[in-house]
Amino acid sequence: MTDKSTHANPSKNRTPRHRAREFALQGLYQWLLNNEPARSIATNIRSAHGFEKADGEFFSALLNGTISTSIELRESIAPLIDRSLAELSPIEHAVLLLGAYELKNHPEIPYRVVINEAVELTKSFGGIDGHKYVNGVLDRLASTLRPDEVTAGGRG
Repeated sequence: MTDKSTHANPSKNRTPRHRAREFALQGLYQWLLNNEPARSIATNIRSAHGFEKADGEFFSALLNGTISTSIELRESIAPLIDRSLAELSPIEHAVLLLGAYELKNHPEIPYRVVINEAVELTKSFGGIDGHKYVNGVLDRLASTLRPDEVTAGGRG
């Protein structure tokens, strides 16, 4: 994943927050595959080329928050997917955890932004059509977690 990330088609939206999400995704990918402690993953990623252009605080919140609440996040995702979590690709799994974390814990970020960012990450790093799957799952999750915002069409 780390190697591919440096060669993937970069999203046009290369804001510090988007970069933080890319690095958090890399960290979650490592965590899913190797079950390394969050601290060592974060230390490794912070030394990666280009990290200085990311929002470091947001990266830490995303990586640490997603890992520390992963059981709860998986429980919220599981009823919305058509297969077991173990059958998801590591990228889809990581993006869904990341998106679920943002939807649950960052109400200041509009749900449409959370979903769009997750879709962009999946387009950049995931398999063909994985972004459609991620979009559908997170859209259903947003309806559960943020019903008023979804009903209002994302305004508010």
